[in-house]
Amino acid sequence: MRDEELAIVIIIAVVVSIIPAIFYLITLQNTLKRVKKKNRKIEPGQVWLNLIPFFNIVWQFIMINRIADSLKAEFADRNISVKEDRPGAQIGVAYCVLNLCGAIPVLGGLASLAGLVCWIVYWVKISNYKNQLSEINENVLDDNLLDDFDIKD
Repeated sequence: MRDEELAIVIIIAVVVSIIPAIFYLITLQNTLKRVKKKNRKIEPGQVWLNLIPFFNIVWQFIMINRIADSLKAEFADRNISVKEDRPGAQIGVAYCVLNLCGAIPVLGGLASLAGLVCWIVYWVKISNYKNQLSEINENVLDDNLLDDFDIKD
């Protein structure tokens, strides 16, 4: 394979892997926008820090824990019971750890595959929490309360 062909393959692989990551980060951002500002432990725009190479290795752990704490505070504030004490934290941290384990020789492939599965499960779980918060927002909010959120009609 020539250098030009290799470069094209690498560019295509990067673009294909970035597209789902962008949709994932949009889901996280939109979920945090559904959380009242007083209950947020992280601002919605901070999820995009995951696009910074190497920094994201540490940031993803911090972000997942802050999202879990934000959701916990929001659900408590609204008197909504959820099955998890810190929504999404366990599966989110599992996906982060498994992704790190992907660098281990021999076991890395299996760890990366398991990390991918956990990432998808985490994404779906957070999306479900977002939908749950959206339904409640539509049913109970009036114009005076919209200032507590970043939701624009």
